[in-house]
Amino acid sequence: KVFIQNNITVLLKVIRTGESGKSTFIKQMRIIHGSGYTEEDRKGFTKLVYQNIYTAMQAMIRAMDTLKIQYTSEENEVRHLLIRINVEVDKVTVLERRQVEAIKNLWEDPGIQECYDRWREYHLSDSAKYYLTDIDCIAVVRVPTTGIIKYPFDLDNIIFRMLDVGGQRSERRKWIHGFKSVTSVIFLVALREYDQVLAECDSENRMKEIILFLNKTDLLEEKIMYSHLISNFPEYTGPKQDVKAAGDFILKLYQDQNPDKEKVIYAHFTCSTDAENIRFVFAAVKDTILQLNLREFNLV
Repeated sequence: KVFIQNNITVLLKVIRTGESGKSTFIKQMRIIHGSGYTEEDRKGFTKLVYQNIYTAMQAMIRAMDTLKIQYTSEENEVRHLLIRINVEVDKVTVLERRQVEAIKNLWEDPGIQECYDRWREYHLSDSAKYYLTDIDCIAVVRVPTTGIIKYPFDLDNIIFRMLDVGGQRSERRKWIHGFKSVTSVIFLVALREYDQVLAECDSENRMKEIILFLNKTDLLEEKIMYSHLISNFPEYTGPKQDVKAAGDFILKLYQDQNPDKEKVIYAHFTCSTDAENIRFVFAAVKDTILQLNLREFNLV
């Protein structure tokens, strides 16, 4: 029998490629295992939700011109000007009724829907659909992470300190400053970005354990139906439109990058917007981390 002292502290470093869903994962952890969000926190998200709605719609309006897609409704030929010209996103604090109606009508236009379906041809947040169909969902609000932010939460007498660092290329030089005393590294990647250019991570670390979260399984399920892996990875020999085969192939791509074959990469398929999935996966992560630390001290 092993007796474990209360309040073991585990320091987790969460790194990822840009827009991999890491911030949403952190939000879920705060809700499930932390103190959640105060009323003040929620009010603070309101402006961000509004700004994300406008940002998404403006991106599609610009892409309509670039992709030479026509609006189906003549009224939307006029409505798009209200959103494109009359709104400065960074100054948005409220949603005016006239603009809300314009956005709703634009979103329902078949031309905009065609533009949305071609999102790979321009930059559009993968949460755009959430913003435009459910503006009350704070979990998908995109706020680019800069620097290093700490989030504490307790789970079964284990104190977790999660370090949140930026994933864009400009932020990666800061990663090294957060590695001191780190117990494990969680690396998040977006599964659906297999046909998009990913920024190469050339940072090397010497941490003992790597936990890989292959995130956005829900979006992979959508994309794999029309974007085939073989178009970007000729070596793929699995079936088309097969989510499991696609996920396993992408996982192997990451496993093959491991130079130390004796080091195990603990991989999990995740969906950051699914609270139950994150609850289940992190319970497994917690057990893995605990067992590895007990083994290090010859307690198992």
